[in-house]
Amino acid sequence: MGNADFTSMESSFRRFSSLLLIAVIAFVGISALRMWRHGRWPWEVFFPNSSHRPETFTLPEKAPLDLGDVELLSRLNNEYARLTQAVVPSVVSIDIAGVREETLRDVWGRSQIRRQMTQGQGSGVIVTVEGHVVTNQHVISGQQQIQVTLHDGKSYSATLIGEDPLLDVAVLKINAPGPFTPLKLGDSSAVKVGQIVFAVGNPFGLSETVTQGIISAKERSISDQQRDLFQTDAAINPGNSGGPLVNLQGEIVGINVAIFSPDKENPGFQGVGFSIPSNDVRESLTQILQKGRPVHGYLGVEMRPLDSRVRQVLGYNLANGSVVVNVVKNSPADKAGLKPRDVIVEYNSKEIQSPNHLFAMVQRSGIGDEVPIKVWRGGEILSLKATISENLPSAPQTSTAEATQARDPEEIIAKYGILVRSFSTLESSRGLTGVLVTAVDPLGLGSSTIRMNDVIVAVNQNAVVNAQDFYRQFVTSIGVQATQITLIRENKVMTLVLQSLPRKPSK
Repeated sequence: MGNADFTSMESSFRRFSSLLLIAVIAFVGISALRMWRHGRWPWEVFFPNSSHRPETFTLPEKAPLDLGDVELLSRLNNEYARLTQAVVPSVVSIDIAGVREETLRDVWGRSQIRRQMTQGQGSGVIVTVEGHVVTNQHVISGQQQIQVTLHDGKSYSATLIGEDPLLDVAVLKINAPGPFTPLKLGDSSAVKVGQIVFAVGNPFGLSETVTQGIISAKERSISDQQRDLFQTDAAINPGNSGGPLVNLQGEIVGINVAIFSPDKENPGFQGVGFSIPSNDVRESLTQILQKGRPVHGYLGVEMRPLDSRVRQVLGYNLANGSVVVNVVKNSPADKAGLKPRDVIVEYNSKEIQSPNHLFAMVQRSGIGDEVPIKVWRGGEILSLKATISENLPSAPQTSTAEATQARDPEEIIAKYGILVRSFSTLESSRGLTGVLVTAVDPLGLGSSTIRMNDVIVAVNQNAVVNAQDFYRQFVTSIGVQATQITLIRENKVMTLVLQSLPRKPSK
């Protein structure tokens, strides 16, 4: 390499170095200018505390008020805390697990059963020293494994002692030696609108959550079966189901059962929660512990609501009541003198608003109680008395063949007036199961319970595969016993009960 070439390279390197130096100086200058505008100097990047000057500050040492100035609130605060400490040890968290069977079909119509694990969570409350727990029936329904976690963090398996689907109550027994710390069931008839209550439970799996509110209303209804509930604004959320609603003495005045939420996909508390009154819970609990099942009153009538057509036919113009369409032979209603086309106006001195209202009161009546009933018959008001008997299920020896002989299947279907169809292959591929209700006869026995567009998924907790399967299960069951129908209505799963047809008298 010659001197000329070396000199040329040296000159190019100097020019490059000069340009690089100018770029660095420009960058540093611009960065310094920007930091200066924001109140910082360049060296603070490398020495952040070099220019910090300690601030003078004085924190207050005295509260704005002495406890003596808010003596009432201070006492109230302490009493709330004492109440919580007394109640929380009796509230338990319930974890359940089971297996759900789904029927899947391929494009050729072939079906196969897929078993899927299910899990859930709810709340409960210990009500006996021996470790009996009250919760909601919908919390544990159809589950094979039940785990109860106590206040101290210990977990035990639990056994289902009995359940009352009509009231949505279930009774469990903790599989561990006692004694346990129970809460007393208070007198819900003494509860007043406006009184302070506390809801305790495990919302969203968060254990031992306590919320405060008041009784907002009484005798609320959220379904055909669940009536006369307490409404409260104490925050109740998913996971609170089965937990207690307590008064200022720590007594159970209700069992939390449901919330009102316009968002069915993601339900959350909207200031409206519902609880089953403790007197109803106590009655069901006692019956389950003594007999292993709930005991409900029985009158022996088939009822229809009073619509404009029925009013016109009967010539009935009073505001309330429900019409009798059939009276079971030798039932309490028959012995009391009730007849078809009677309109029951009052039951036990309370006005009747609908058939379901009447059935709810009958079911809560004591066995052997003599209940006054007022009926409208042909323009006259008559006073009758019925002695309530127990609503027993059909005798277990009644076979399917006997049931079919007792009622022709077509007669049963016509009597209830429920028409359904199977889902198409395309609908089934989208995950739809069960059958779709396409029509309900307004004069049929099923019209007060089943609605058009309901999706029926199970009969007596047995999955429904198609329309033929539904009618087979329905006819076999309804002819001899009250039948549970599990359905989906407006994205909400519910279990309703259809009363059985009375047996035809033997010839």
